[in-house]
Order: sequence, then C-alpha cells, then structure tokens
Amino acid sequence: MRYSILGMKIDSTSYADSTIKTLDWACKRESRYICIANVHMVMEAYDNSDFHILVNAADLVTPDGMPLVWAMRWMGAKDQQRVYGPELTLRVASAAAEAGLPIGLYGGSPSANQGLAEKLVQLNPQLKINYQYSPPFRPLTEEEDQQIINKINSSGVRILFVGLGCPKQERWMAEHKGKIRAVMLGVGAAFDIHSGTKPQAPLWMQKIGMEWFFRLMTEPTRLWKRYLYHNPRFIFLIAREFCRRK
Repeated sequence: MRYSILGMKIDSTSYADSTIKTLDWACKRESRYICIANVHMVMEAYDNSDFHILVNAADLVTPDGMPLVWAMRWMGAKDQQRVYGPELTLRVASAAAEAGLPIGLYGGSPSANQGLAEKLVQLNPQLKINYQYSPPFRPLTEEEDQQIINKINSSGVRILFVGLGCPKQERWMAEHKGKIRAVMLGVGAAFDIHSGTKPQAPLWMQKIGMEWFFRLMTEPTRLWKRYLYHNPRFIFLIAREFCRRK
C-alpha cells in the first residue's frame, strides 16, 4: 500500500519486502528504480512538479526518514518501520551474493566508491561486483552516457547501487529506466557511510529522528540551507495536513 505525504507517494514496506522485490526484479533482469525517501526528497518533490512525477513513478519508494515513518503510522500503517538506505544496501548486497547476482556501483567519489566495494566484499566474500564508476562532477555528453549504459549492460550487472545524492540520483535513475537492464537503487549516503568517508549518526539519534542534526553538525557549510529551509516547512505543512484530516 502507498501513502501520500504532501503529494509524494511512499510504500508501506520493510527491509525484507524491499529486498525480496529487488531480487525478484533483478532475477528477471527488469529495468526498475527504487527511491529511498526522507524529508529532503519530500520537499524537493513538493517544490518541483517534474521531480514529484518521477518519484511517484518509481517502482518502490521506501520510508528512510523517521518523520515519514511517524506520518505513515498516523495515517494507518501502524507497524511501519524505517527502511534506511545504508542498511538496505547491506541487505540487498548480501541477498545478491547468496543468489549469485552481480551488482554494480555508480556514484560517490572514487575513494567512497572503492571503499563501499571493499566493505561489501568483506561482508560477502562471494559477492560479484562487475561494474564500478565514479562519474565526474559535470553533465555527461550523450556519447559518454551511452558508453556508460553499454558498459553496465554488458557487465551483466543485475542490481545497480546509485550514489549521486538527492535529487540528482533520482533524476538519473528515472532517465535510465528502460535503458539499463538492472534494478537501480538510489542509496545516496550509503557510499560515504560504508566507505568510512563520512561518519554515521549514533543509533539513538537515528531512532528519535535527529540524524539530520548530526549531519548538519558534521557538514554545516554544505547542509545548512537544506535543513534550515526544508525542515521547518515540512513540519508546518504536515501539521496543516494532519489538522485538515482530523
């Protein structure tokens, strides 16, 4: 079942359900994309109609942020739990290793990309990583993009972890659905967290929905505008929506 939060649809799912769906699509070599949603994504969709459409067209949208989990519980999904991108990455990679399905890593800095690969192989020695690429921080030419598509498809990758950050990674996945014969997961921070490039918030902060504050304290220059602009607006808009529903 899908729930609408400020017009953006989020699936009532779990780690197990999301992993099963991913593996099922991957075994069939279907071209799909999965979005891992937080408040930032909801507000990007609220502000941009094109982005709103492409997220709602995703094959699966998981609730990554605790505020979204709380909102879904209030709407009726009483047992809804968080489906956190970095944790989902580990679970899907483990399941892919057991099934013998090759994966690929697209995004992150070169060090984060390689660090994530090493972490996943360390946890799953039998895992096949058939493709890795850290794209440049500029738009790719049509020729470059086509070369990437060809390399990914020829590599035999069935699951592609995409780490370009929101909203870039969601746009990239939507643009490549039907072109890349793999399931694409926009896991963002998983590249930095599992590679050790950036610290992860303590579990207690994650559980009370304060991971954003931890990230703000560790990267204030880059993230202050996102959180100080989006978070207060989200609280106001979601409170207004709840009042209307009551």
